[in-house]
Amino acid sequence: MAAIARWLRAFGHFWFDFLFGDSPVLFPATLVVVAVAFELRHHRLAAVISVPLLVIALIVGTAYLGRTKSAQPGTGEADETS
Repeated sequence: MAAIARWLRAFGHFWFDFLFGDSPVLFPATLVVVAVAFELRHHRLAAVISVPLLVIALIVGTAYLGRTKSAQPGTGEADETS
């Protein structure tokens, strides 16, 4: 029984690490975009406008978060001013 519990824990850890990985924001945001697209499946014009805008906002937002995260002191990256 302990081997099954250990296997299930390892399996869950793998999927959590696979789906969330280095950027835990991307997976939930992707689920939101897919949910919006699913809800707007009968409203073609609204979907054609809103889904690409959501994807662009997702890309810009994660790039901004990544840039501010890498610009913080103590992240281990070399300073570009030297």
